[in-house]
Amino acid sequence: MTSTTTAPPVRTGTPATRRAREVDNRAAYAGFGLAHLLGHGAAAASHGDTPVLGLPGWLPPALLGTGLVTGIVLATTAVLRSQRGAPAPEILSGRLLGTAWIAAFTALALAITGLTAVHDAPELQSVLWPAGSGLVVGLLYLAEGAVRRNVLHYGLGIWLALTSAAALSFDAPGLHWVLTVAGGGAYALATVLEARRLRSLEDAPLD
Repeated sequence: MTSTTTAPPVRTGTPATRRAREVDNRAAYAGFGLAHLLGHGAAAASHGDTPVLGLPGWLPPALLGTGLVTGIVLATTAVLRSQRGAPAPEILSGRLLGTAWIAAFTALALAITGLTAVHDAPELQSVLWPAGSGLVVGLLYLAEGAVRRNVLHYGLGIWLALTSAAALSFDAPGLHWVLTVAGGGAYALATVLEARRLRSLEDAPLD
């Protein structure tokens, strides 16, 4: 009579880890930060009674728009990269957040277009677009930070939403200086803190 030893069942598949699904926001933060520094900075330096720079009127909005589009593309790329091998609920959350960006900026465009048309004040677009885009990005960051449990992202969203709304209390070039310093500075700091956050996650033990 022989005895046999039953081997424990072998688990197949690679367990998902927290680090594999983490979103690296450094490139997106840098892109949005450059949009604030170059776009809002150029607008601030070229407005007022004694402008520092003599720039064509189309250049600051073009710099801002290019930076915002670049930041959105980089943010989307980071999210898609983090979702490789992620479970279906996380993929759905990422897609819903991505759709929220499109919906939010579409709503902002409709609101600004309608408001300036009804009041016959197209010059308001130069104020509403810079502050409004910062407010929208800040609110989206709040949602993303809550879903991803990312306190840095959440805190940056609070700062951007509050400072962008507060900037509407200033005329040009004051509004643009607020967005340049408060927004650009916050993104620069967040880029540094994001690197520290990712390093801390790499050093943390896996669950």
